Amino acid sequence: MTVRNRTRAAILAAAASALGRNRAATLAEIAEAAGVGRTTLHRYFPDREDLVRATVADSLRAIAENVLAARPHEGPAREALRRLIAAMVETYERSLFVWGEPAGVPEVDAGPGPAEADAAVRALIERARDEGAVDPAMSVDWVQQILWAVTYTGGEAGAKGQIARGGVVDLVVRTFEGGVRPAA
Repeated sequence: MTVRNRTRAAILAAAASALGRNRAATLAEIAEAAGVGRTTLHRYFPDREDLVRATVADSLRAIAENVLAARPHEGPAREALRRLIAAMVETYERSLFVWGEPAGVPEVDAGPGPAEADAAVRALIERARDEGAVDPAMSVDWVQQILWAVTYTGGEAGAKGQIARGGVVDLVVRTFEGGVRPAA
């Protein structure tokens, strides 16, 4: 990775983190968090709108890459769901930035990754229903929304110190599995 690419990646990661916590974060605060000067930030992103759009696209790609890296199509569904949850918790700051804004974020072209990741998660949920790990009476849409919600909530609790960061994945897995398993 070139210096230019590393700098751009650092700015985008810092922007996702800062704007996820505080939508009013200044460009100066983002530059400081990225370890660059404001002039450097402006060289990469001339204005706030450019930075936000690039950060949305980069965050969607990062989340998708993590989801796909969890290999949701491999192994028993329950194990694949656990890997998926761990991957989703890892990208909490990116998720907070993208989905934490009630007004939404701008439409961007993030490439094919997000659609591929969404399809992989939906296929995993279908497989989990077939294998008895998820209640077949629950729709795929519902289970997917629950999965994102409990993961987001776990990440938030970890970030606030309400749960030890090392315990977030286990707690999210237990909560998710307990909520979607078939009734006895």
